[in-house]
Amino acid sequence: MTSGKTRTRIVGSLVALALAAGLGGAVVLRAGKRDAGKAGADRPAVALQFGSGDLAYVESRPLARWLPVSGTLQAVRQTVVKAKVAGDVAGLTVREGEPVRAGQVVAHVDSPDLKSRLVERQGAVESARAQLALAEKTRAMNLRLLNDRFISQNAFDGTESSFNVARGNLKSAEAQVQLAQNALADADVVAPLTGIVSRRHVQTGEKVAIEAPILTIVDLRDLEVQAMVPAIDVPALTRGMPVELRVDGFGERRFEGRIDRINPSTEPGTRAIIVYVSLPNPDAALRSGMFATGRIALAASEPAPTLPFAAVRNEAGQSYVWTIDHGKLARRVVITGRRDETNARVEIRTALPNGTPVLAARFDNLKDGAPALVKATSSSQNAMRGKAAGAG
Repeated sequence: MTSGKTRTRIVGSLVALALAAGLGGAVVLRAGKRDAGKAGADRPAVALQFGSGDLAYVESRPLARWLPVSGTLQAVRQTVVKAKVAGDVAGLTVREGEPVRAGQVVAHVDSPDLKSRLVERQGAVESARAQLALAEKTRAMNLRLLNDRFISQNAFDGTESSFNVARGNLKSAEAQVQLAQNALADADVVAPLTGIVSRRHVQTGEKVAIEAPILTIVDLRDLEVQAMVPAIDVPALTRGMPVELRVDGFGERRFEGRIDRINPSTEPGTRAIIVYVSLPNPDAALRSGMFATGRIALAASEPAPTLPFAAVRNEAGQSYVWTIDHGKLARRVVITGRRDETNARVEIRTALPNGTPVLAARFDNLKDGAPALVKATSSSQNAMRGKAAGAG
């Protein structure tokens, strides 16, 4: 039977062996890590390879120029129909959004005084006509007496004068009748142009005065945009130049307009000049008051060093490009200029060495100074470099 001291010695020996084994494993693990780190430090970094489709070169190209414009659509022809006589509105049957034709009676102003005035003027005509007939008979009789020398010339002249006065009174009375008839005709409110009612200012039964607005009519077949253009850009504009427009609410649909007129003077307090852009609207899809934005194509600029949009990155308000220089990636800050939205190119005002490959595709996790290679045949690469050098 084993004693207590003997068991104690056995347990102590086992613990010592376990500690020795654990420390040995830790030493082996640390040694393995040092060896692996040493091997990784000695291993060369793998170079990134880019194909010819991933690269671009600075090329000297003319840039398409566009002048942005914006403004509110306005109808070329619109009018406010007003009352020509005073009275009560009757027969107003058209409402907002309804079409009307030129010459169509859209309302009637009921004025009993107009009818009474016409009857009065007609009576005055009858009276003047009777007086003229009497004066004409008296003149004819006195003319015979004058020829028979029964009356003097002075007496006949008085008769002649009375006859002329009666004839004048008849003409005046007839003119008054015409005025009364015109006033009665003006009681009918007539549309002066073909279009659409945009606003009805009164309701049936309302009393209106002379020159009171009745309706507003808009002809949507021809619209125009009044765009403010800097005076410095006006010399490049001429009448008839095409203008590409987009209207809010119509998505990507584009409308073709043309410069119709150019204001001869700047607007007060600004150095801008109003340019009037005409916009046909045969299907009446556009409405007056809509907001339009667009651009005017100007003559192309002189050739300038350019790169594709995709080759230029922007970060924190700074533009830069990735180049491959002597087998390494280089991050170069550049200053950009005008943009050619048509050809998706941007002017590069910072000088880059001719033939320097620039990454034209988006890549993540690029590091400045990392090894990089161009995976392209020497002949195609030299040709591209020669083309870029010749363009520069």
